[in-house]
Amino acid sequence: MIELGKMNKLEVFRESPHGMYLMDNEGEEVLLPNKYVPADIQIDDDIEVFVYLDSEERPVATTLTPKVMLNGFAALKVSDVNHVGAFMDWGLEKQLFVPFREQKGRMKVGEKYMIYMYLDEETDRLVGTSKYKKYLSNDTLSVKEGQEVDLLIGETTPLGHTAIINQQHIGLIYKNEVFRKLAMGTKSKGFIKKIREDNKIDLSLQAIGYAKVEPNAEKILEKLKWNNGYIRLNDKSEPAEIMEVFQMSKKTFKKAVGSLYKQRLIIIENHGIRLVE
Repeated sequence: MIELGKMNKLEVFRESPHGMYLMDNEGEEVLLPNKYVPADIQIDDDIEVFVYLDSEERPVATTLTPKVMLNGFAALKVSDVNHVGAFMDWGLEKQLFVPFREQKGRMKVGEKYMIYMYLDEETDRLVGTSKYKKYLSNDTLSVKEGQEVDLLIGETTPLGHTAIINQQHIGLIYKNEVFRKLAMGTKSKGFIKKIREDNKIDLSLQAIGYAKVEPNAEKILEKLKWNNGYIRLNDKSEPAEIMEVFQMSKKTFKKAVGSLYKQRLIIIENHGIRLVE
């Protein structure tokens, strides 16, 4: 069965003036338009394609990879808004529709929003919603404290950054524990720092053994944040320079820099240190 909103591995079945027709093992066909047909493709070859509905609501295949798949989450930018809803850039020719009823607040052109994509059973169309949190649940957790997880960074709140965990749960990274830029839609590895009694999840971007940054390392991180992520000092710098900027000895500075480097929070360059973006 050819599935809308997903990657499908199909067989090249026949050629037409408009492109190649692909077929699944049940005999269902879909057109791969000429502009997406690889130059070296042959009849009976297998090809992996994404299938969605074109502007005339017909299933069509593409070799392009969209920014979001069926039942998945992504931060997408609004390309257009009209009287029925918003249209998001998801990397394909036809934009992803988000009707007004599926908007948490009225969307604006050029702004980014976290979106969940689902298949509307009434229309058989792929639709987006910014009310994505209803597709996440912390009622029954599949993670435990200390576990490494996949994160998708969501909105910024007064406390920090929300994040989608393994496409299933939602958690929070506290702002005082963030030492690099975290834009909405950023994908990152993270760790379950704490699971509270109400199943709210605290997250860390560092392994729990390193989650508590020692004071001297934290001082360096703060200075980096205030200097656009770069300082022209490293472990080869003169002790007097280090003392002037950080009020710490070169030995202490080297130890703190080494700790940050091990946690992959900084890059050590020839003439300085830089925050990992």
